[in-house]
Amino acid sequence: MDSPSNPEISMEVPPYLRIHSDGTVERLAGTQVAPPGLDPETNVLSKDILIQPQTSVTARLYRPNNTNHNHTKLPLLIYFHGGAFCISSPADPLYHNSLNRLVSEANVVALSVNYRLAPEHPLPAAYHDSWDAIQWAASHSFEGHETWLKESVDFDRVFLAGDSAGANIAHFMAIKLHHSSGSSNMKFFKIPGLIMIHPYFWGKEPIGVEATDPERKKMVDKWWELVCPSEKGNDDPLINPFVEEAPGFESVVCNNVLVIVAERDILKERGKLYHKTLVNNDAWKGKAELYEAEGEDHDFHIFNPDSDNAKSLLKRIAAFINNQD
Repeated sequence: MDSPSNPEISMEVPPYLRIHSDGTVERLAGTQVAPPGLDPETNVLSKDILIQPQTSVTARLYRPNNTNHNHTKLPLLIYFHGGAFCISSPADPLYHNSLNRLVSEANVVALSVNYRLAPEHPLPAAYHDSWDAIQWAASHSFEGHETWLKESVDFDRVFLAGDSAGANIAHFMAIKLHHSSGSSNMKFFKIPGLIMIHPYFWGKEPIGVEATDPERKKMVDKWWELVCPSEKGNDDPLINPFVEEAPGFESVVCNNVLVIVAERDILKERGKLYHKTLVNNDAWKGKAELYEAEGEDHDFHIFNPDSDNAKSLLKRIAAFINNQD
């Protein structure tokens, strides 16, 4: 919780948060909350659900409001929000607005996961919570109680997606799904596509523009120090999937991957490397596409959703989803 009365700051992680000397966390962004319900602009309906009682992990579920009228089974999009693992939620008005628009554009049901945040819950808590959400969704392919999923979802068309830290999570969930594909929970649950929007990956040694922008590099270095204290630092496999000890890219379960980067984003080099690594991996038999938004910076579509580039990005994602078998 915020603690503005405490003047002593033991750690500052711009532009996200401060940690005070008494251990309280003061978040500087991503704290606003938009309620679920019917969005009149997109005609998308949403509600909050409990995923895991033991950890109090929740999610926000979305569907087009006309779904029950045409009885058509829709793809399911499992979405992981960004925020460097330490801020924001599906209820953040920026994300709530973005998911409403994406659900409307792509005509999908979406599950936006409210994983626990660092530093109160250091990694790998977010990965555990995200996996719990996937298992919960998968259970509805043969049992479960959530009517929006049981009545409206085609479980042969389930997509993983995320932006920034959420894209990082989506990558590791795609690998975990590969190793869990034979389990009973996943038997009727197929993942044809993975959507990586401005993925948050990093490393000790700078590449590309990272080497020419020391101030922003220092800022990104600080993020990882906060959320995942590790002796390996920025070469921990959770933030640098290109190190030797990280899981191999051949384990990415999806046969189709869309990698989205932004021209002015310091993280774009890692996104491009992610795409290149998939394309050059002979053991992975899928197809990877790269989409770059010219003149834009990190998560521009979240912060400026009415721009032409943001609208084009949503259309590109919708086309990717609806062109998969």
